[in-house]
Amino acid sequence: MPKRGQDDEEKPKKLSAYSLKLDDSQMERLRSLLSGRGWEAFDVAYARYAFRGRDCNVTAYESGKLVVAGKGTEEFVTMTLEPEVTRAPKLGYDGVLHPEWFEPHAGLDESGKGDLFGPVVAATVIADRPAIEAWIKAGVKDSKKIAEAQIIKLDRLIRGTAGTAVATCLCGMPKYNLLMSRPGANLNRLLAWQHATALSQALSRKRVPWGLLDQFSKQPLAQRELARMGIKDFDLRMRTKAEEDPVVAAASVVARAEYVRQMHALSKRFGGPLQKGAGPLVKEQAAQIIERFGARSLGDFAKLHFRTAYEVVLAAGKLDELPLPEPKARVEWGG
Repeated sequence: MPKRGQDDEEKPKKLSAYSLKLDDSQMERLRSLLSGRGWEAFDVAYARYAFRGRDCNVTAYESGKLVVAGKGTEEFVTMTLEPEVTRAPKLGYDGVLHPEWFEPHAGLDESGKGDLFGPVVAATVIADRPAIEAWIKAGVKDSKKIAEAQIIKLDRLIRGTAGTAVATCLCGMPKYNLLMSRPGANLNRLLAWQHATALSQALSRKRVPWGLLDQFSKQPLAQRELARMGIKDFDLRMRTKAEEDPVVAAASVVARAEYVRQMHALSKRFGGPLQKGAGPLVKEQAAQIIERFGARSLGDFAKLHFRTAYEVVLAAGKLDELPLPEPKARVEWGG
């Protein structure tokens, strides 16, 4: 008969503490995983971060050392740490690892909001990991960092990728100006409606649990519009610099490409390439539109609620023909 404890000595001891060295990318990947799973963060001296789980604690020190301790250590190491961090393929995007970027989700962005000429275009793109990886290799990133000719090519690539959903929403210039001329009109509320409309259309083609929108308002305006449209069980997140997410970047490309197409059509009608933005050259072209086609025609090309539009019409002496309200005085900041 074996002595007490003999069988126990032959069995491997269950791991209750574990430590190893991680590089910065692996550290950040693990942080995103734990935060995304709802682990509780807590403070530890000299630690980059620490999280408390149901059966173990994870502490990542500034030195790069990772310590896992608790009765659930072995399960955590074998089920999460090894497959998802230390042995996971390093899929970088702009030099930063964010595992949530490669989950199936929606990206939302807009174009044209700061330009006098042309509409505001809202776009939604829904994709999963294979499409996202392909777009990264093809050079998809924030459209502000891409030349116009390349934007059109990437837009075709994104729209032609199997298993994705793409939708855009815009108002033609006459409709846009009509909506913005109504009492209490607000560009952010209109943009929220556009984003919700494009997202709703994309979700009808490919359902995903969450999406990311570049934050344009502190209020949850787009979420309210989604609720009015009856969109449920969808988590629309917002943050600044959301274009770092590759799916949001794809949406920025789609939105900009559609804006470019709209501008080409307006330029053809104008008789030359219209300038983007709202600077001096834009004001000159707005004045030319008034001279060629009449003051009321400016609304076919430009956003009439812009201060620039009022200044051009005023300078042309045409406020009687196109009675735009005087914009509020600029707030001067100084010492």
